[in-house]
Amino acid sequence: MNERAVSGEMDLKLLAPAKVNLFLKVVGRRDDGYHDILSLIQPISLYDELCLGISDGEGIEVYCDNPGVPGGKGNLACRAAEAFLREVGLKRRITIRITKRIPVGAGLGGGSSDAASVLMGLNEALGTGLEGRRLREMALGLGSDVPFFLLGTPALASGRGEVLEPVELPSYSYVLLNPGFSVSTAWVYNNLDLTKIRENNKLIDLKESVKTFMKEPPGVMDCLENDLEAVTSGRYPAIVGMERVLREAGADGVLMSGSGPTVFGIFLDERRAQDAYSALKSRLVQPHWVFVAKGL
Repeated sequence: MNERAVSGEMDLKLLAPAKVNLFLKVVGRRDDGYHDILSLIQPISLYDELCLGISDGEGIEVYCDNPGVPGGKGNLACRAAEAFLREVGLKRRITIRITKRIPVGAGLGGGSSDAASVLMGLNEALGTGLEGRRLREMALGLGSDVPFFLLGTPALASGRGEVLEPVELPSYSYVLLNPGFSVSTAWVYNNLDLTKIRENNKLIDLKESVKTFMKEPPGVMDCLENDLEAVTSGRYPAIVGMERVLREAGADGVLMSGSGPTVFGIFLDERRAQDAYSALKSRLVQPHWVFVAKGL
């Protein structure tokens, strides 16, 4: 194995992007307790900032500027570092400092993106040269969303989310609203009534339908759908209100991302997105968070 010697300290700065789900269909429940899904996912230019400190010794420490983010093994970035060092058979002292920009428990994949960034960062910094399959296996062991963030491009995700088909999407402009509280993904899936979801288990047909909509920039508006939204908005009506606000601000389409509670407005014109962001930023007060981002 090509291991790069590390003496003293090495610092590596990383950007971990958020994501939005432009389409999320729950196909059915699996025997392992997870759900099969089909989702069209785009990474966006809203980032957590990570600094990895690597030195001789042992132990992993995580520090975050958001007091609501756990340290130690309660943090997915810590578990990612543990999994990586175990996989490559190395002992190192790792310090992870996270500047949190992506809201926690927001349906934007922040924790999963942090974990994926740690896996890729350690692979680069230590020169271990792990190939994609091994990184993907580690990523899936950490969480269903983590493999997506290794990819770095928009993708159609199926299976638990780990079967990824890279796709091309325009750099849509997004305005995102978060109500200032988090939602448990496990709770949303546990309260999902599959009998109320339209039956369509033909993944090939679903994929082809989504690809058809993707061929022209406005086409994605015809496939904006999220099976999880009914569960989350049923308990948190603020989601419906935020979507209404985004429509009134001129969004070409609106949807909740992932398990929520963040909702996004998609804009075909970047200037209109910036204008909407400025107007909403001045209008909405805490605890609401307002972001503007581009699709990557």
